[in-house]
Amino acid sequence: MTAAPEPQEPRALWASGSSSVPDEKGGGLFHDPVMVEEVLGVLEGARAGNILDGTLGGGGHAEAMLSRWPRCRVLGVDRDPDAVERAGRRLVPFADRIRILEMRFDEAMDDARMKEKGLEGALLDLGVSSWQLDADQRGFAFRRGLPLDMRMGGEEDGESAADFLNREPEAELARVFREYGEEPRARRLARAVVRRRADRPFETSDDLVAVLARALGRGPSPRDMARVFQALRIVVNQELLLLSQTLPRIRDALNPHGVLAVISYHSLEDRIVKGSFREWSLDCVCPPGLPVCGCRQRAMGAPLFRKPRRPTDEEISRNPRARSALLRAWRKAA
Repeated sequence: MTAAPEPQEPRALWASGSSSVPDEKGGGLFHDPVMVEEVLGVLEGARAGNILDGTLGGGGHAEAMLSRWPRCRVLGVDRDPDAVERAGRRLVPFADRIRILEMRFDEAMDDARMKEKGLEGALLDLGVSSWQLDADQRGFAFRRGLPLDMRMGGEEDGESAADFLNREPEAELARVFREYGEEPRARRLARAVVRRRADRPFETSDDLVAVLARALGRGPSPRDMARVFQALRIVVNQELLLLSQTLPRIRDALNPHGVLAVISYHSLEDRIVKGSFREWSLDCVCPPGLPVCGCRQRAMGAPLFRKPRRPTDEEISRNPRARSALLRAWRKAA
């Protein structure tokens, strides 16, 4: 069996840009938010209104908003019970202006109070927090001997990565490795997974790394492992499906001039965000070549900037996992 190395830098390829700082209230680490000043800049117009933090994590972005803007109110949502507990401790000083709910961000769009008042701003900081990566029992990383779990919502949140590997047919495994991990040897890897599970089910990161080594014919590099683990994490948590389904619902919940900001960490996420913002900003979505516009659509809003914003060199030096972060923002029309 090929041993899995323990690199640090490649995790930025499939983790959120958050780093961790000591929790002075006790019990673990707090989330150090990525691109916090840039986020506050694009959400400035929501400073006196209702804001959705749809990926609360350790509460870093929410804390920055609440402390900087004394008139804003925040709905903080996270599917991870550990994140909800940590953020709750961090945000105790702002208890009168924040509600924290344990749920996925798509489920938050059914919240009655939010639907009644609408939103002046919304933030999605996608990906996995550093403290989730560093928690061995969560099974997000490819360090040796970790369980193949990867469920953002914990053990009660659907099937684990091991369940997926042990159940899905070869064609579906190949599709996931190819589309979500951009793995060039997806079919070969899927075939190796099916052969391996016929003898013994997948349980740990070592099992998957060994099969990857067999498919590649060599010891996998950190980048090889990051691609495959990313693919599994995306499918286990339905990340791209939930993102594409939820973006238009957040758009509809925004009040006039409201802003949606999204921080993504890989091209698959960013492609969905970029495409959604572009489509919402078109005056016409009829197929090319029609002599007369039949859709009668008018642009619903416009992006705040054409190209995504990136972390500063200073932030990357302080928090290397922020390297792959891309911030896009869109403002709803009046």
